[in-house]
Amino acid sequence: QVQLVESGGGLVQAGDSLRLSCAASGRTFSSYGMGWFRQAPGKEREFVAAITWRGDISLYAEFVKGRFTISRDNAKNTLYLQMNSLKPEDTAVYYCAQSSEPTPLPTRRQYDYDYWGQGTQVTVSS
Repeated sequence: QVQLVESGGGLVQAGDSLRLSCAASGRTFSSYGMGWFRQAPGKEREFVAAITWRGDISLYAEFVKGRFTISRDNAKNTLYLQMNSLKPEDTAVYYCAQSSEPTPLPTRRQYDYDYWGQGTQVTVSS
């Protein structure tokens, strides 16, 4: 079965950086698109970034453009999210997800993902 395990979250100050990782196992990692989503307290889960199976095309939510970078290392079965210039409003639980199909384009739609990690907490203080 597919397992996705996030790590790298923590408590940081505004303006700091963090790099999240998502270790995948259970099926051919390099065949599927991947995404990052987040959920803040009292809010719905929202799209953050996505990347194709080859890592050649990425997609970002408007509120993270220029600050976050999604990447993947297919040799290590690992997805990353580099987060720079963090803001208090970035505080949330961050989830990685694996797409259900090896689509050629990244997708922001949650129903396109069928496996999810348990999440890692990111807290940004002002």
